[in-house]
Amino acid sequence: MPDTTPSGLTRLAFGGDYNPEQWPESVWREDVRLMREAGVTMVSVGIFSWALLEPAPGVHDFGWLDRLLDLLHENGIRADLGTPTVVPPVWFFRAHPEALPVTADGTRYAFGSRGAICHSNAAYRAAAADITTRLATRYAEHPALALWHVHNEYGVPVSACYCDSCAAHFRRWLADTYGTVEAVNEAWGTAFWGQRYASFDEIEPPRLTPTVGNPGQALDYKRFADATMRENFTAERDILHRLAPGVPVTTNFMTALSQCDSVDYWAWGREVDLVSNDHYLITDGRRTHVNLAMAADLTRSVAGGAPWLLLEHSTSGVNWQPRNPAKAPGQMARNSLAHVARGSEGAMFFQWRQSRRGAEKFHSAMLPHGGTDTRVWREVVELGAALDSLGAVRGTRTRADVAVLWDWHSWWAQNLQWRPSEDHDPRERADAFYEALYDRHLTVDFAHPEADLSAYPLVVVPALYLMTEAAGNNLQEYVENGGTLVVSYFSGIVDEHDAVHEGACPGALRDVLGLTVEELSPLLAGESVRITGPDGGELGADVWTEFVVPRGAETVWTYADGLTAGRPAVTRHRLGEGTAWYVSTRLGPEGLDALLGRAAQDAGVAPYAELPRDVEVVLRTGEAGEYLFAVNHTATDAKVPLHAHGTELLTGERAAGCLALPAGAVRVVRLDG
Repeated sequence: MPDTTPSGLTRLAFGGDYNPEQWPESVWREDVRLMREAGVTMVSVGIFSWALLEPAPGVHDFGWLDRLLDLLHENGIRADLGTPTVVPPVWFFRAHPEALPVTADGTRYAFGSRGAICHSNAAYRAAAADITTRLATRYAEHPALALWHVHNEYGVPVSACYCDSCAAHFRRWLADTYGTVEAVNEAWGTAFWGQRYASFDEIEPPRLTPTVGNPGQALDYKRFADATMRENFTAERDILHRLAPGVPVTTNFMTALSQCDSVDYWAWGREVDLVSNDHYLITDGRRTHVNLAMAADLTRSVAGGAPWLLLEHSTSGVNWQPRNPAKAPGQMARNSLAHVARGSEGAMFFQWRQSRRGAEKFHSAMLPHGGTDTRVWREVVELGAALDSLGAVRGTRTRADVAVLWDWHSWWAQNLQWRPSEDHDPRERADAFYEALYDRHLTVDFAHPEADLSAYPLVVVPALYLMTEAAGNNLQEYVENGGTLVVSYFSGIVDEHDAVHEGACPGALRDVLGLTVEELSPLLAGESVRITGPDGGELGADVWTEFVVPRGAETVWTYADGLTAGRPAVTRHRLGEGTAWYVSTRLGPEGLDALLGRAAQDAGVAPYAELPRDVEVVLRTGEAGEYLFAVNHTATDAKVPLHAHGTELLTGERAAGCLALPAGAVRVVRLDG
């Protein structure tokens, strides 16, 4: 089996996407010289190069790639070699226009961007297999090869196609999944609105309809589109495994919840040899470092807790948001090392040299338009040196305190049409609960609802509208065995087919929470309610309320006004050896902190230490030792208590008792013992 770490890479990965085809070959040696100056250890190459590698059907030119890989090897730089299947050449689409994807309203996209592919198209699949085979045959033994990089950011910008080829493929997928059309009718509830099918041949993709279509069909089509992309990935992966055994295969994920909602990364994480991720700050005025931490924790969780790799992020501003500010001085290193703290085995960027042409010419790079006499370049060189000093952390694992449950299938189902309130956003709730845990200085693992949760004293469920019966039983067993569970509203409502669980809400969670919900009562835009706590204090809430009926649970907070006045708002249920909390409204930061503080007491979970807001402390541990990462996102110096003496790896200084953490800085302490 292939290794899970890049072959021949003995240090943390540092580098970026290298696109030398954009530049005269005379520039390449200058690039490599500067890479060595910056401490680059690996670059990603060939990702968008199909048109250069195969300029005409059956005509191949590998000479330029031969020379590039040889040059990288001569200079001690490893290669993450891409299969360029994200952008087939224009000649391919002229011969196979049906390989361009079709939208739900029947519009066929045109060539001229990237990622515009019908993943069901047989001609595309054959061509992708051919170019992958040729690359693997030619470069399997190349000494620069460290990692195979299949495709690029599956699902971005197109995941689902609605053409006739996809319709036929969808029918085959349904037959394989359900066996009979009667089972499809049952799962989708086609008795409603007279949608019953007599044969698979009658079923079409969920194309544009005059009003809302069948939600079960729409949910399954999302599963089908994801599975179809994954089929194409595994086809390329298997070719690479066969022809280049021992070299790990990856594809770059985009796990940040705000950036890619069409891919089930729990399933994809089981298919790659090395989980890798792309992360870009969403500069919308929020605390961007919190979303960064969340994305890193989610990526590590998709990797099963194993080390992973940040394959892309930006040195400074990006170019695709409405407003694209530059990163502040020192922020690039802080962002990069925060990813390393949470399990990444390095920090890679898009891209090495900033483009002069094309759609991303204003996207920052390691080598900016201004060259080496720039702040960004100087910070890149400093970061390279810092990563070189942290090589000892390779292979260690990040230690988590609590778990947050997340499921992409639930997110897909929740975001279908005709839900009780468009103001309820499951991603917003996941962000909010994560931020509240982050502010309590707790490190988070994400987990699938059916995963083994026994290692976590506290499990949080911010928004799981879809929950299987197995997941509900799993959570009940977790609480009965001593765990502490926190569940937010509108969770456990439907099964895997988007059918409401039989009986009162929240169907899959009634027993573990010790309550039922008689009626959902979302609020109108701008409305809010007050809830009263056991000490008489009040908290504000909005968006959502429920008529909760305790059936074993005790009431902790009560609605003070609104339709649900006098009813339970937050409950606590003792079950077996554990405790389950339920919050039936949308709490703000103050309320979430109060709720999680009470639940953390039940769970016996204490924060790492009394630390200032926006100072994070994360531990990586393993056979190589224990490493404390302290990251200061504030403009004020801070002090971090240490439970052991150690050596700070970025400065070489000894640390004992208390670690001085300058404003905006990162410190990494190898603890003694």
